[in-house]
Amino acid sequence: MTNALAGELSAICAGAGRLVLARGVSGRARKAGHEVVTDADLQSEILLRKELSQLTPGVPVIGEEGNDPVGEPPYWLVDPLDGTTNFAHGYPVFSISAALYGTAGLETGCVHDPVRGETFVASRGEGAFLNGARISSSATSEIGQALLATGFPYARRPADLGFDLSPLLYFLGRAQGIRRSGSAALDLSYVACGRLDGYWEQHLRPWDMAAGALMLTEAGGRLTGIDGQPFDVRKGQLMASNGPLHERLLEVVRRWRSTRS
Repeated sequence: MTNALAGELSAICAGAGRLVLARGVSGRARKAGHEVVTDADLQSEILLRKELSQLTPGVPVIGEEGNDPVGEPPYWLVDPLDGTTNFAHGYPVFSISAALYGTAGLETGCVHDPVRGETFVASRGEGAFLNGARISSSATSEIGQALLATGFPYARRPADLGFDLSPLLYFLGRAQGIRRSGSAALDLSYVACGRLDGYWEQHLRPWDMAAGALMLTEAGGRLTGIDGQPFDVRKGQLMASNGPLHERLLEVVRRWRSTRS
């Protein structure tokens, strides 16, 4: 198991998960575009802010449902309910995600799935774990044997979907399958434990990616921007893979980007 801080973080995220399940769907409202928020989102963030502030006094908590300024690290990046649209429709794929971003980058993270009772946790340099057992990414090296995932932006209209379908269409014709779970934190965690072999997405926010990103790198996977540049949690996009597939995935996206430039 990882260090004491990660253990405390796991317990806090599990508590937020129990709260979300207990409250159920109520107070659903639209935020922007197709994005929604529920009372469970708000109450989960209140709990996370309180518990994390007690765990690390003086470290700010930056959450999805607040209007928190992003200053200098350290700070917590928190998504109180990643997959709210799923949750609001009774579709049982969502998670609670929190990560500590320090002066040297991501330090500790947790992604908790309250429906399956699964807790992914990682600390920099100490590996990644699922319910206490060490995890690692897959060894799949061919697209034809890969299960991939992606995501779609909330800001989309019939005349402008807000993203290009070319990579999705390419992989649909070549991979074993494509999934769209609706929770970036779980997608990254699934690449980390080998359930998925690769995942790409744009239009993400720091709290969507932070904990899962640490999970993946600590599990031996590879993470960059979709342009192949070093991953930056503040840039809103990523290419995540098991490692062996990474250059092939990037090649497809680069080809798409070059046709649009």
